[in-house]
Amino acid sequence: MIHCTHYDDNWVTDFRFISGVVLYFVGLSINIYSDNILLSLRKPNDREYYIPKGGLFEYITAANYFGEIVEWFGYAIATSTLPAFVFAIVTASYLGHRAYNHHRYYLEKFNDYPKSRKALIPLIF
Repeated sequence: MIHCTHYDDNWVTDFRFISGVVLYFVGLSINIYSDNILLSLRKPNDREYYIPKGGLFEYITAANYFGEIVEWFGYAIATSTLPAFVFAIVTASYLGHRAYNHHRYYLEKFNDYPKSRKALIPLIF
């Protein structure tokens, strides 16, 4: 995805590259932490659904998706290429739709699901 861009030797010290890499690793951390919370919800052979708690799950239904979207936008900023931005936007659209559906499911399945929780973006959506 980066073959269409020429990078100067000083690109790795450019603000866009540094901020993109930082954003990427913030998203990666959110994603890994959230996935670990989800993995710890069920015991082996358990088919029951549980409400995730902790981390960004206190604010949003799909904290793992949020982390992945942050990762891809970090990558897009770091590379500053059109294909990377298109990929980030398409990923955000796809995961946003999935997050919305997960959110609706949790609201229907669990009477005690926190009504203040948003689907994907804390305090917004």
